[in-house]
Amino acid sequence: MKLPFLLFLLLSLPLAAAPTSDQINLDIGTPPVVIVKHSLAQRASRLVRFYEAGVIGLGYDGMVKLRDGSRLTLAQRQIAEKLIDNENPDRNSLIYALAEAQGGQAAEPAARAAQVRRWKEQFRSGWWVEDAGGRWSQKP
Repeated sequence: MKLPFLLFLLLSLPLAAAPTSDQINLDIGTPPVVIVKHSLAQRASRLVRFYEAGVIGLGYDGMVKLRDGSRLTLAQRQIAEKLIDNENPDRNSLIYALAEAQGGQAAEPAARAAQVRRWKEQFRSGWWVEDAGGRWSQKP
């Protein structure tokens, strides 16, 4: 008789709610987070010249996007595209690692929102940012 009652109690407990973006700790230091942040930091200085030239920008979803490659030589464009191809999977890996450390898959939307907000805040004035409608503007 005790087992069905305990099972009933467990099933009737509310499930833990997924955290909000304000509850996500972006500075958590789990090994997966540290590893991905290191990889992102290693690449950052190479991305800066493309941000400053207006060639790449921060997409609405927090991913780096090629904004205007028309002024690049073929070799420069290939470098920019290779950097983007390496950067965006690492950005997603960081978001997944943050979520995993703070509630698992249910925390992924909040982790993504919090991290995208931080990337936008860290973006320098004059660099290009995409809005929800897909329009590009320079950060004031």
